[in-house]
Amino acid sequence: MNTALILIDVQESFRRRPYWSDRDLSAFVSHTNALIQGCIDKNVPIVRIFHVEGDADFSLASGHVRALEALTALTPAAEFHKHRHSALVGTGLTVWLHQQRINRLIVAGIRTEQCCETTTRHASDEGFEVDFLPEATLTFDMKHIDGSLLKSTDIVARTTAVLTGRFATICSVEQALERAQSH
Repeated sequence: MNTALILIDVQESFRRRPYWSDRDLSAFVSHTNALIQGCIDKNVPIVRIFHVEGDADFSLASGHVRALEALTALTPAAEFHKHRHSALVGTGLTVWLHQQRINRLIVAGIRTEQCCETTTRHASDEGFEVDFLPEATLTFDMKHIDGSLLKSTDIVARTTAVLTGRFATICSVEQALERAQSH
């Protein structure tokens, strides 16, 4: 199987959001940088996805639609701008993946339960095998509709529970890199 890393929305735009928190950033960056370096070392193509919309923080004119500063520098095999939650909607990514004969995706990025989960579900439905890496995704605390706190750790746990065995294989960075090497 041919594998590609889909690096979703790891962009400076998020730092401008009121919910942004550095609490889990260090671990996320460490795991994501290890994943990027491992993919570079194993010649696994890296596809960078940026979320772009009219909102000031996510518009191209803002200057914030660029890689998160702490991220390892890389030259992506391809780069796409998305306007929806799934990186496969309206971007040309699916066509590119088929042209490259890619059939396994490693999904990492920001936000775990939104664009990363949605892309994972969509990719699985499209026939791709997906490795989802919770340690290389980032999200933030939210509020339940009653105003009580929903912690980011609980969001990640819920996401992994609903994806595993149905839409993705849940992997660590090391496991995903081993799986990419073995195929």
